[in-house]
Amino acid sequence: MWNLVTLDGFFEGAKKWDLDWHEYAWGDELAQFTLEQEKTADALLFGRVTYEGMAAYWKTSKGETADFMNRVPKVVFSRTLAKADWNNSRVVGKDAAGEVAKMKKASGQNIFVFGSADLSKTLMEHDLFDEYRLCVAPVVLGEGTPLFKKIASRKRMKLRETRPLKSGGVILFYEPTKS
Repeated sequence: MWNLVTLDGFFEGAKKWDLDWHEYAWGDELAQFTLEQEKTADALLFGRVTYEGMAAYWKTSKGETADFMNRVPKVVFSRTLAKADWNNSRVVGKDAAGEVAKMKKASGQNIFVFGSADLSKTLMEHDLFDEYRLCVAPVVLGEGTPLFKKIASRKRMKLRETRPLKSGGVILFYEPTKS
């Protein structure tokens, strides 16, 4: 999982795609980290809402990150989306956990989930995340969409690494611990 979150746990503001607060964490260091991370990704996973927003933005964007986003294989999990029209994308209509478990068994797969709180909840409940990468932005929004939804059981994490940024943001690397 890779996401930017606010100090109060939101990954978007009060309205869909309210992401202007990302600028509080953004800077050369986070831009460099983003480029490094892209080089390790073999596939991206999205829920429908995140997929549609990302596709709308990246299809017409230019630059190194846009090239990556348009090239990398993408899987969108949706019960309502009939087809995916963003380059190198496919739709999976059911059993997200089963599909991700199969993908993880394929050798060499480095799979990232961006945004997609509902999909993330499903994957968390099935213990399918190997790592949580969060950039905490130095801002409290007071309202918005929480990244972590209510799950059936507590998930313990082990802090593996921290990277403070000059912007005041902090990248945190957590891995789940087995109880």
